[in-house]
Amino acid sequence: MKELEERILKDGKCLLGGILKVDNFINHQMDSALMFSCAAEFMRLFADLKIDKILTIEASGIAPAVFAGYLMRVPVVFAKKAVPKTMSTAFVTTVTSFTKKRDYTVFVSREYLNAGERILIIDDFLACGNAACGLADLCHQAGASVVALGFLVEKSFQGGRDLIARATPGARIESLASIASLDNGIIEFNARD
Repeated sequence: MKELEERILKDGKCLLGGILKVDNFINHQMDSALMFSCAAEFMRLFADLKIDKILTIEASGIAPAVFAGYLMRVPVVFAKKAVPKTMSTAFVTTVTSFTKKRDYTVFVSREYLNAGERILIIDDFLACGNAACGLADLCHQAGASVVALGFLVEKSFQGGRDLIARATPGARIESLASIASLDNGIIEFNARD
């Protein structure tokens, strides 16, 4: 998605360790018009699939997921990193954050993921694939099917796509901006088909 790639080149910053800082338009301050455009692209990419729900994880995946849910007219569920007192039973898994270098236990109430549902997972980044695999695990626990996964930004050099493909056989995986390298502080995108 050219608009997102241009914004990454304009405002993204390369940090040590393969980290792309996009705090001023995705992760801390959000550009709502850009998030809406990204959601519209997800809707176009997955228009041929029957989606029952969108699943994401707090916090940066929520905005594109909610906009996509609005456009697709489906509910959005987000995995929580803490169990609220109102959640009596939950599906539980552990995910590792590449950026924060720590594990999180995440939860989704058993009320909101159901057997037979067709799930679209949306998140901000695809790096090593741990968060998406954790979300797919929650779906599998519920008996739901992951039919597609959508990411704003993929760092293809970190291999997450292969891990996700193994965890969600047959699911479509799409990223709106695919980064080939962040070497020497230079953002290089993969060529588009």
